[in-house]
Amino acid sequence: MLQGNAATGLLFLAGITWGSPIMGLAALLSACCGTAAAALLKYDGKAIGQGLYGFSAALVGVALVLLRGHGPLVWAATVPGAVAAAILQHFFLVRKIPVFTLPFVLVTWALLAALPAPAQAAAPAPLLPVLGGSYMAATVRGFGQVIFQERLLSGLLFILGVAANSRIAAAFGVAGALLAAGWAWWWNAPGVDMGLWSFNAVLCAIAVAGTARRNFLLFLFSVPLSVVIGLALTACGVPQLTFPFVAATGLGLILERLLQRARGSSLRPT
Repeated sequence: MLQGNAATGLLFLAGITWGSPIMGLAALLSACCGTAAAALLKYDGKAIGQGLYGFSAALVGVALVLLRGHGPLVWAATVPGAVAAAILQHFFLVRKIPVFTLPFVLVTWALLAALPAPAQAAAPAPLLPVLGGSYMAATVRGFGQVIFQERLLSGLLFILGVAANSRIAAAFGVAGALLAAGWAWWWNAPGVDMGLWSFNAVLCAIAVAGTARRNFLLFLFSVPLSVVIGLALTACGVPQLTFPFVAATGLGLILERLLQRARGSSLRPT
């Protein structure tokens, strides 16, 4: 969730493990593999220390366990998947292209296409009622679903983890989850209470968090767009993962840069 803080990372790992110990193990293994690969390939030590080669790798492991189970093939694919995510992350980092979690998305889409789906999916546990109603459920679970967790305590630990590093990022994330939930309900999207249309919005909001006017404009642009992109991918049968966040935030930043250039050109003397 774009937070370079070790305590935040521990809270995230605790939240994942609370939701699923196997996913917690997959996250830890994948993060270690991605980080170790970066060290062996002699990537920048400061970037390695900041965890920049571990976060996409960790998401690969968690997503594979969620969507393909935890059989031998999944564990066999987790290690090369984590390494591939780290290498892709490096490709974009050295070119200073802000792609966020795109390496995770690309690697996971490829592995999902290669790995067989589980013979029978486990029945989901019934959702507990949430104090504060559906909007509160969508907000808390929206944070949880960023790392594919639907338990309320996992979501709360993720919110606490973000707030431990940046209260403004946590506030933007909550606002993004609320806005996305209302927008998704307007589209009659299913699973809003489970945070399925809020987690990409949470990431968009955290990525653009700040107190300047541009931060609020980027928020209002990227959050609703992430819901629309997620709905379109789902309608096509493609797992949305965090691609709506990457696309919506990336488009917002590109549009901002184009507007700045156009404004700068208009101010030049002719």
